[in-house]
Amino acid sequence: MYRILVADAIKPEGLGPLLEASNIELIQQTVEEAADELDQIDAILVRSATKVTEELMDRMPKLKIIARAGVGVDNIDIPAATKRGIVVVNAPDGNTISTAEHTFAMMSSLMRHIPQAYASLKRGEWKRSSYTGTELRGKTLGIVGFGRIGGEIASRAKAFGMEVVVFDPFLTADRAKKMSVTSLPLNELLPKADIITVHTPLTSETRGLLNKETLSACKKGVYLLNCARGGIIDEEDLYELIIQGHVAGAALDVFVEEPPTGHKLLELEQVIATPHLGASTKEAQLNVAVQVAQEVLTYFNGNPVSNSINLPAISKEVFTKVQPFHKLVQDMGSIASQSVKEGIQEISITYAGESFDFDTAILTKTLISGFFKSRIDVPVNEVNALLVAKERGITIGEKISSETFGYANLITVKVKGDSREFTISGTYINNYGARIVSLNEFKIDFQPEGNLLYVQHTDKPGVIGHLGKLLGDAGVNIATMQVGRKQAGGEAIMLLSFDKPLDDSLRTLLDQVQEITYMVRITL
Repeated sequence: MYRILVADAIKPEGLGPLLEASNIELIQQTVEEAADELDQIDAILVRSATKVTEELMDRMPKLKIIARAGVGVDNIDIPAATKRGIVVVNAPDGNTISTAEHTFAMMSSLMRHIPQAYASLKRGEWKRSSYTGTELRGKTLGIVGFGRIGGEIASRAKAFGMEVVVFDPFLTADRAKKMSVTSLPLNELLPKADIITVHTPLTSETRGLLNKETLSACKKGVYLLNCARGGIIDEEDLYELIIQGHVAGAALDVFVEEPPTGHKLLELEQVIATPHLGASTKEAQLNVAVQVAQEVLTYFNGNPVSNSINLPAISKEVFTKVQPFHKLVQDMGSIASQSVKEGIQEISITYAGESFDFDTAILTKTLISGFFKSRIDVPVNEVNALLVAKERGITIGEKISSETFGYANLITVKVKGDSREFTISGTYINNYGARIVSLNEFKIDFQPEGNLLYVQHTDKPGVIGHLGKLLGDAGVNIATMQVGRKQAGGEAIMLLSFDKPLDDSLRTLLDQVQEITYMVRITL
């Protein structure tokens, strides 16, 4: 019998799978009310109100799993849970439909001035001509970020007679064709779209993605929507562009700081807003509760869960063997992902050497989770990595080889994208740690960490010096540099590391080096 504490308010319908289970005892009390029983609790189910801190975990020595009925896990100390071997699960896709519908409701309201007209009517006014709207039919909708929510929005837009163009550097040509959307680079989508809605995760690359510079490339009179994460659209720049008349209006469900008390965007007649309601439907709240309730039951029945935030439990023996390679493969996946910013068709992994005398599936899943870490807006880990890859039409291959090329062990990853391929090899050396020993078949040797710049260039005298001078003149200190080539005068590579990430202006500066054929920033 497992005892589960339901610490936040969840209706019985959402707890159905647990209520029906014969091996589950539910305790529906707050943490304070259940204080005397905490040392007997096997699982805790929360929404956002209860904070599952390290101190609380210390009071719950039998705790095996924490379930968050929702997407965000900011109220849970994930590192503390992982350290204690406690699995943390959430419900990342339970609010897909609710967010898609809310976005579409905001779009319709924005184009037809519904909130403004309603407010005017309540003031006793009857200004029909002041609120003449614009139809959705025939308009071009630009979707930035094409995951589950973006796909749902696209299907609804098609039903309204809209043309749909999307920007997602990781969208495959096959999925774009299947969804009947046109995939475009961001710089081509912006001037084409009449309405733009964002649905990406908030990362260092997407923060401020739509700013004064990028939005200036849009049509005059464009409409913007953000029901994803505050900060993807630069709020200061948006305000200026609305004042200038370049942006006709905006619908916002999220802000950088919430609540946005006294925010100047809310003073504009052209802006409509809601208090982060994307997931706030009865159905979504029920869906996320049922989803995590089923996850908890699945876990206690001895089966793998599909939405774990942290590492799954493995035997001590396997853990000891996996540990040296765990971060290596995660970093290799991240490097490959950041180096191939397009739709991916296939990822193949080869393990070579006697070190891999165990089931390498755990390493493959770790590598794939590292690959997806910055690409999609849902948590990916060893438990759900292969499922996420399958959902995106990516074939995963794994094989064992005896060819180590002189190393005690060697892991090689080959990523096949829509238009290019990327190969990376790494090894783990006792007393030296993880090393990357090959990039795109160029021999190299570096430790995967920090802020990196990968450069492919023509092997000519002065190229390395020119690049170094440009960075030096800009006040950027190169921490380390690795170079590699296959033959004199052919193609060569540089791998540079820095104390801090390169900003966009430096990337533009380095584009002046004509011999550079490919360049990508990598952050680990």
